[in-house]
Amino acid sequence: MHALALADRTPNTTRRHATLRPAEVAHAATVSARYARQADERGRLNAETLAALDVAGFARHFSPGRPDGAHGTFTELFDAAVAVAEGCPSAAWCGTLWAVHARYAARLPEEGRAEIWARSSGTRIAAAILPPAGRAERAAGGWRLTGRWSMASGAEWSDWLLLAAPAGEPRGDVRAFAVPRTAVTVHDTWDGTGLRATGSHAVSVREVLVPDHRTAPFAALLDGSPEPGPRCHTVPAHLPGPLLFAAPALGAARHALAAFTERMPAASPVGGATAAADALARSATEIDSVALLWRRAIGRADAGPTDAAAVARNRRDAAYGVETLVTAVDRLLRAGGGAARGGTDPLQRCWRDVHTVAAHGALRTVTAAQAYAAVTVG
Repeated sequence: MHALALADRTPNTTRRHATLRPAEVAHAATVSARYARQADERGRLNAETLAALDVAGFARHFSPGRPDGAHGTFTELFDAAVAVAEGCPSAAWCGTLWAVHARYAARLPEEGRAEIWARSSGTRIAAAILPPAGRAERAAGGWRLTGRWSMASGAEWSDWLLLAAPAGEPRGDVRAFAVPRTAVTVHDTWDGTGLRATGSHAVSVREVLVPDHRTAPFAALLDGSPEPGPRCHTVPAHLPGPLLFAAPALGAARHALAAFTERMPAASPVGGATAAADALARSATEIDSVALLWRRAIGRADAGPTDAAAVARNRRDAAYGVETLVTAVDRLLRAGGGAARGGTDPLQRCWRDVHTVAAHGALRTVTAAQAYAAVTVG
């Protein structure tokens, strides 16, 4: 869907109140769950799911152009992502990224922000920013952008894309460029093990002129802003970011636990019911523990220090928490017997989704450990 359709996409009744209200999030979770198997098989979200995410308000949660003048919290987004992911992690992934990318686009110059949110506060923004790719050369009034980026989740259904590229000289200078979806080619490349419906395809542009008001230094998107403003737009990206990337894994793990529990009488690995009960109890404890850990960590993104130590602690909690979820869901899959290995089985789908989330670069334990040690030791 392109920008011209924005005015019709977000009903007026959803523009007058805060985003991510429990009833509308619950509706999005129900709708996305209804179509989760179909989405996984087809490799794309359907129109009903996309509409439900819009009504819930994911894309406008951090929008600087919200008519109510309010600003969402990271805790609200985290809770909504987990809830939707219990039905469809791919839907939660796309919805969460549309919210996060609005934070990034809010760092553009005022004229650029006005253009992006001219038709709706619910503009969907995809991004391909890590690693930067392509090239940008100075041109009259802006930059001429060319290149191909390997992965941009939800790009097919977005209205704008943020693309990061080396800009001019020296080549170490990297900028982010806001490009309308109509100027972007989406290549059908995504065939992931999990999160199959996220449409995380490669994208490319060729000789697109991006005016100065639609570009900003890449570092400005990631660093905390020294300027006064709403907290959701000024904290360092890595303070809430890894936890928001990880949130769909928690929802998927909860779904896996529920699917395993429902089939407990039929779960008969070696050792019989005793082994199944042990798997259930151990995995349930681990999943609950991660939920408590992450709920506390995402709260730090909404209030408290934003220094390097706080960022490192949250990165640690996100990375090691998702590793714990992988262990919990692995155990459930093994104890679930042969029936859980089928490609359409809910437990198997959850297993694939949790592993795919855990593979994201923002959740690497080695990187998180190094950052944590750097601010903790000596």
